[in-house]
Amino acid sequence: MLRLTIMVSGEQWDEIKEEFIPPKFQTIQLEHSLVSLSKWEAKWHKPFLSKIDKTPEETEDYVRCMTLTQNVDPEIYKHLSAENIRSVNEYIKDPMTATWFSEDKTKLKGKKNSGEQITAELIYYWMITLNIPLECQKWHLNRLLTLIRVCNVKNQPSKKMSKKDTIARYAALNAARRKQFNSKG
Repeated sequence: MLRLTIMVSGEQWDEIKEEFIPPKFQTIQLEHSLVSLSKWEAKWHKPFLSKIDKTPEETEDYVRCMTLTQNVDPEIYKHLSAENIRSVNEYIKDPMTATWFSEDKTKLKGKKNSGEQITAELIYYWMITLNIPLECQKWHLNRLLTLIRVCNVKNQPSKKMSKKDTIARYAALNAARRKQFNSKG
């Protein structure tokens, strides 16, 4: 969960009391989850997880969709600073897990993924197919996607041995049997 402190108003001068009025801040709690993703996609009718940059309005609205704090004045989102947006973007990119995959390094070297657009409905489909409880929709999205990936890896059938490995295995078995039965072949 990300806590974001937003400055609602800067320091002001009260002419009647002749004193400075301190700035006002509000802290809100955010979660980058499948729930927030689906709210945003329902409004904007396009996939959030795409390489296309979001407009400032779309970014502000995603922060609104991520908000867990109740009864937040909608005007608060107009006061998001560049630092607030940077914090949100870092939080969205955070993997939130210690799990990694060996091919992650090859992805960075130019390996392409399938061209499939990932949307909230597709992620819900994966969850249902893999029997992942719906409570996980409130997890950080990267953590949920990692769990889905782990389930896919663990559910894959074991790979066939190569021809070379099969020949070597049979040769070892034959040698063991010859030794066991004191035979020459």
